[in-house]
Amino acid sequence: MKNLTLKNITDSCRGTFRGDDSLLSREAAGVVIDSRKVEKDYLFVAIDGVKVNAHKFIPDTVKKGALCVVSHEDLGETDYPYILVESTGQALLDIAKLYRDSFDIKVVGITGSVGKTSTKEMIASVVSQRYRTHKTLGNFNNEWGLPITIFAMDEDTQVAILEMGVNHFGEMRRLSSVASPNICVITNIGIAHLEFFKTREGILQEKSQMIQDMKSGGTIILNGDDDLLSEMGPVKGAVPILFGAGENCSFRVTGRKSLGLKGTACTIHLPDGRSFDCVVPLPGPHMVSNALAGAAVGYSLGLTPEEIKNGIEKLPSMPGRNNIISTSRFVLLDDCYNANPVSMKAAIDVLDLAIGRKAAILGDMTELGGEAEVLHYETGKYASCHGVDLVCGIGRLARELVRGASENASTEAVWFETKEDFFKQMHNYLRDGDNVLIKASHGMDFPEIVNRLKGLS
Repeated sequence: MKNLTLKNITDSCRGTFRGDDSLLSREAAGVVIDSRKVEKDYLFVAIDGVKVNAHKFIPDTVKKGALCVVSHEDLGETDYPYILVESTGQALLDIAKLYRDSFDIKVVGITGSVGKTSTKEMIASVVSQRYRTHKTLGNFNNEWGLPITIFAMDEDTQVAILEMGVNHFGEMRRLSSVASPNICVITNIGIAHLEFFKTREGILQEKSQMIQDMKSGGTIILNGDDDLLSEMGPVKGAVPILFGAGENCSFRVTGRKSLGLKGTACTIHLPDGRSFDCVVPLPGPHMVSNALAGAAVGYSLGLTPEEIKNGIEKLPSMPGRNNIISTSRFVLLDDCYNANPVSMKAAIDVLDLAIGRKAAILGDMTELGGEAEVLHYETGKYASCHGVDLVCGIGRLARELVRGASENASTEAVWFETKEDFFKQMHNYLRDGDNVLIKASHGMDFPEIVNRLKGLS
């Protein structure tokens, strides 16, 4: 990997090299934190988990051919080289920064309360129409995931699209200082992680730290339909570019026409007066917003309207994220990767586009602090007022969601304590031909429900 000699690695993380100095010119072939993924000449960074001390796997990595190990434990005299650091977690970020800075590329940084991953996928689909593009792997957007994504960049990468997710103050600085984005995209400022940030203004403060770490001459792209983002002024001499439906937006959408669960037809307007008609292939108004973000990034990187249109229309679906699955009995809207009140309501809006009976299997939304029960109740009311015929709530907090939904007599609402309880009784509630939304916070493991429904015949 370019620039990742053991000397450069040691210097970047302010470590102490223990081993034969003749090895300092050797270059690592890869960097991993999972001992099972070590290959010959890899660097293994021993990051301890909550329950596992990664340092106990060091001998195994050496047997597999690891070139060197990064440790925050003094291993004493060894027959293999290692770099002693104060914190292996910080060292991982420092080494990732070293590798990122060895590339002369454009980096697109993405953050926001909701829709980071789907926006990342849209931007990647657009940008890849012209450039060799690297993007965040799955949801690897935290202090471990971002470095892993960076280390996976091929040396011919031209544009890297890096998603950054935070839930505590101070985390964004640690991520964005590594990513050093040229283009900063913020999707929205919602109420995810209110337990830690307390207010939307607190969320804005943390998310916008990414812009402070933007490279000189960079570009800021914000959702102009968000009340807080639309009021943001220039940062580091860069005037924010807005996307959305409002007249204040440089990248606007008009003429929306719902195609049901097949997506949305619309016209996208560019700031130079040009426009193009396109079909956003995944359903929901938030996907149109994502398309506008993709158009704004593509335009800033010099793509033509035709290239932007092709990237939008070729967007693939993703398991767990607005993924439409047709089975012999149901049309499933698999949006079960994660959930908060904003994304839950957005998914309900998508379900409302379906033709036929609509059912929503909804689970607990976590990290909502003291407002959790109220927010679940309001989400249930939202579902019942937006065309959902059946609400199945699963989990402790989802009981409030069901209570909110049951206030509308036209909505059947039923609560289950566990997924197992739901599986035992679901045949009493679901009907052939139903359009079924499945959504909950990640820890609820709702992909199990998707797989169970897919298997019914």
